[in-house]
Amino acid sequence: MNGEEILEQLGEGVIIIDGRFRIVYFNRRAEEITLHSRKEALGRTCREVLRLANCGAGCPVARLKEGGGTLVDYEASVTTQDGQSVPVLIRFSAITNQQEEFSGGIITIRDMPTKRPPVAEEYSFQGIISRNRRILQLLEILPEVSRSDASVLIQGESGTGKELFAMAIHKLSLRQKGPWVALNCGALPESLLESELFGYVRGAFTDARRDKPGMFQLAHRGTLFLDEIGDLSPSLQVKLLRVLQDGEFIPLGSTEPVRVDVRIISATNRNLEDMVKTGRFRSDLYYRINVVKFQLPPLRERPEDIPLLVRHFIRRFSAKTSKPVQDISPEAMAILQRYDFPGNVRELENIVEHALIMCKEGHIQPHHLPSYLLGLEKELEQAKEMRMKEVEISTILQVLRKHGGNKIKAARELGIHRTTLWRKLRGLEQTLQHY
Repeated sequence: MNGEEILEQLGEGVIIIDGRFRIVYFNRRAEEITLHSRKEALGRTCREVLRLANCGAGCPVARLKEGGGTLVDYEASVTTQDGQSVPVLIRFSAITNQQEEFSGGIITIRDMPTKRPPVAEEYSFQGIISRNRRILQLLEILPEVSRSDASVLIQGESGTGKELFAMAIHKLSLRQKGPWVALNCGALPESLLESELFGYVRGAFTDARRDKPGMFQLAHRGTLFLDEIGDLSPSLQVKLLRVLQDGEFIPLGSTEPVRVDVRIISATNRNLEDMVKTGRFRSDLYYRINVVKFQLPPLRERPEDIPLLVRHFIRRFSAKTSKPVQDISPEAMAILQRYDFPGNVRELENIVEHALIMCKEGHIQPHHLPSYLLGLEKELEQAKEMRMKEVEISTILQVLRKHGGNKIKAARELGIHRTTLWRKLRGLEQTLQHY
């Protein structure tokens, strides 16, 4: 995978500018955040495209250029093409030439779904901690949903906290004193899963020496949580639908139906709507389990929650291990906030636990984080540098062609001294041989 392919797959916007703040590279995520197409953005200044609230005299990048710095992190609001204000986290890395003159920079942008609300708006229940607008909206309706007896479907990537939400619904429901039973439908083969769900009677098969109640019987007058319900086979989908419709089932090896009163909460990391369209999941079962749906956003779409969760996990693991770790350094936090977390909150929890094991000081530092995070940081920086060099070569060649090889005119348009251009061309001699 080359440098540009890496940048195109990032979950954050990447914009490269030249020495005059004109955009020379604009990745796919930058298009999604700003609603500007790459074609519209290239050649325009970052100020014209991003329209940040602090553009102009207060521009942190302009101050960085004047002060000779190379890196700045700050929060701002991007004004999208349709006039919407989007809160973002911005990192600007300055690029300098051999004389340490400013020659451009790399802007990385990570959008935040909402601005940070006051601390009073944080919500914590049964381990759910968030400032994210979408999570807070779900938590607002959680009591009403819980007090009903409606089936709930929770969709979201692995590690987003689907079981935490399911348990919260049970704890707030009128069934809170009844049993809570959880089963992962993707963890067992079909034959074993059927016996776990519906139970069996003695003699149903060779090893069935006694009656065994299934999960439905164990959850009677309580809540049954079916995780990864999208993994159910077609035959089990039919049997589950029958229980939901009739409130009864027949255990394996029996002829007598068993009636149960159970609330179903389902969860999946699959797209059940697509599975219904392709015939892999029954539409009638889908509508039975999907009376109310919670769609949990992945952690990469709720970056404002990362500091909250990190400090929550630090407190929890510090109390368990009696380690004197108090907080995380800004440098280590910056690495976490730039990471996409394919494993979501569960992965973040494991990272913090790893860091606490390695940390013998008061604050978690970058070298306490798992090595793969540091490796990804290095790979990302190398990809950005590689792409910047490619863009610089391409820009110089285009401007030279435009002016018929006149280096003085080309240097003037590029905004660099002609001796700087000659020096760059000497370094590009091998590349120029291909043109």
